[in-house]
Amino acid sequence: MHRPRYDDWSFPKGKCADEEADVACAHREVGEETGLRCRLGAELPAARYVDSKGRPKVVRYWEMTPTDGEFTPNREVDEVRWLGVAGARAALSYDHDREVLDALVRLVGDGRR
Repeated sequence: MHRPRYDDWSFPKGKCADEEADVACAHREVGEETGLRCRLGAELPAARYVDSKGRPKVVRYWEMTPTDGEFTPNREVDEVRWLGVAGARAALSYDHDREVLDALVRLVGDGRR
């Protein structure tokens, strides 16, 4: 997904609300940012990095399969793309996102099977 505020391509992510479980946060953030409701799959390795303000970040990711919904451009996300592995690797702005993509490929394959 493309975030105009940062002019980057990344995976959906966000901060948990008070007392919100990580899984509930993942569902909510994906829904808010993409308009999709998804079935949760396997957890992927967490991404660990330092943000632009120097704060350490840990982001948890899960494999997800869309079940319904539709993307509508919004303030946070102006475009989403469904890409193959090579296209996603080229589009992603951050190495830590490429590491998440690599983990997903190890889990489910590269889509060419």
